Amino acid sequence: WRTLSVPKPVAKAGAWAEEKAEPMVPDDFDHGEKPFIRPFMIDMASDHYQLDISRARQLLGWRPRHRLRDTLNALVDNLKRDPRGWYEANGITPPDWMTTADERDLNPEQVIEQHQRNVVTQHNQFLWAHFFNMGLGAWLLSSPATLGYLGTAMAYSDLVSGVLLVLLGFVSLSWRHSWARFACAAVGFWLLLAPLVFWTASAAAYLNGTLVGMLAIGFSALVRPAPGVSPVAATYGPRIPPGWDKNPSSWFQRMPIVFLALLGFILSRYMAAYQLGHIDSVWEPFFAGSGVGALNGTEQIITSDVSEAWPVPDAGLGGMVYALEILLGLVGSTRRWRTMPWVVATFGLLIVPLGVVSITFVIIQPILIGPLCTLCLIGALAMLLQIAYALNELVATGEFLHRRWRSGVPVLKIFFTGDTDEGSDDPAEASFQRRPLVIVRDMLTVGVGTPWNLLLAVAIGVWLMFTRATLGNEGAMAHWDHVLGALIVTVAVMSMAEVGRPMRWLLLPLALPLLVTPMLFEARMPAATASFVCAALVIAVAVRRGPIRDRYGGWSRLLV
Repeated sequence: WRTLSVPKPVAKAGAWAEEKAEPMVPDDFDHGEKPFIRPFMIDMASDHYQLDISRARQLLGWRPRHRLRDTLNALVDNLKRDPRGWYEANGITPPDWMTTADERDLNPEQVIEQHQRNVVTQHNQFLWAHFFNMGLGAWLLSSPATLGYLGTAMAYSDLVSGVLLVLLGFVSLSWRHSWARFACAAVGFWLLLAPLVFWTASAAAYLNGTLVGMLAIGFSALVRPAPGVSPVAATYGPRIPPGWDKNPSSWFQRMPIVFLALLGFILSRYMAAYQLGHIDSVWEPFFAGSGVGALNGTEQIITSDVSEAWPVPDAGLGGMVYALEILLGLVGSTRRWRTMPWVVATFGLLIVPLGVVSITFVIIQPILIGPLCTLCLIGALAMLLQIAYALNELVATGEFLHRRWRSGVPVLKIFFTGDTDEGSDDPAEASFQRRPLVIVRDMLTVGVGTPWNLLLAVAIGVWLMFTRATLGNEGAMAHWDHVLGALIVTVAVMSMAEVGRPMRWLLLPLALPLLVTPMLFEARMPAATASFVCAALVIAVAVRRGPIRDRYGGWSRLLV
């Protein structure tokens, strides 16, 4: 295998993480053991110990009878002839991929050879994508002069990025240099970010960077073969996790997230265009600005001190994250819950924190800024629905890693390279060979339900968010209603995911302040009555679980 040199602190951190990720009591597991490399060894890795046997030869007449160099070929031949027997005879734990191949009664050499053939075949089928990236690089080289922003910082950035895309796209033509594909994706990431960093005044440059950046990432990271997947994981293993009825990585599960991310991307770019000065106004149908100027609610929000506290346009940064969500939603096969755990984890890492930021931004708008923002509310709702649809895959990947951890294999390595799992090698599903309406229905309902009690909780939360308009609440009472209402909506929407149904119990602590705030802030009778009724209804709807249509392996025990 190739030896990759990394800085000592990185290697030391990796050795520590791998050691901590292994089972604490390996004797209780199938074939687990602590990794050989320990953090303290990293400091000694460059030490050189030279042995001189001339004195033993002079005084004792001793010479070594065997040399490793002379018998190395025989050692390798013995290893290839009987890999399992060679490891057992020498008291060495076999590699995890070999152990997995033995468990499934597979020939390790055949697994490697078949995987190699698949990789080369898929690479040759997708050579066009790397030529396309080279074409994108050429497009970038001509863009500043063609689109009229020559001489700006964006122009120099695009020229350098264009050269890199041409060179890296050319290197990517060899299947042996998969690193170049990651480098192309990194250039694409910078192209998404550059217009925001330089606050470009050119709308054409912003559009150009966004489109070329997304395409560069797509044609480097999304095409097959998927880089970094282990041979056994890519070749063998089930499509549906053990104990599950549906595949959490199916296109039905992922497409709603992609479509919602596309909606958020469009809204964010629209607001970013206003922040960058590319357009003069933003559409806002409901909320007027609270200042003396002519700004509407959305315009006031996205030009407020909170938004401008970021070094780049915050709406553009949100659009960039949405773009990455779209790309991560499309990458990988329908087995990626076990072949690419790091992608699933990154997908969740983008969705969940951005959801928290979106909800927090909605909460503080009437409290710290003044008006509300219609586009921000739509974006926050889309983000909550993304979380609900993404929970299935996150749970399935977590269960898979826990099973591999229990079996004693190096779970940190599997996190990045994937592995096989229990179950048969079921064939790929032909999901789209049905009527369009049936496909749309399945896409909207897979893993997500809308029990009446959770819909009622959402309605209560929305009512509370707007008690300023419906009940005339003011001051602290209106602020508390808005905060609690937004949190109730958040919990209720995320609980619509069947695997996330236990989160509905969080509605109980959110209902309790509704019983207290009318007395603390001396609310008027209509407001106090509405608050008490809402609290009682939230408590009542939190008790009902709602129907669970599918099985989710060991996670089903928690769906109470």
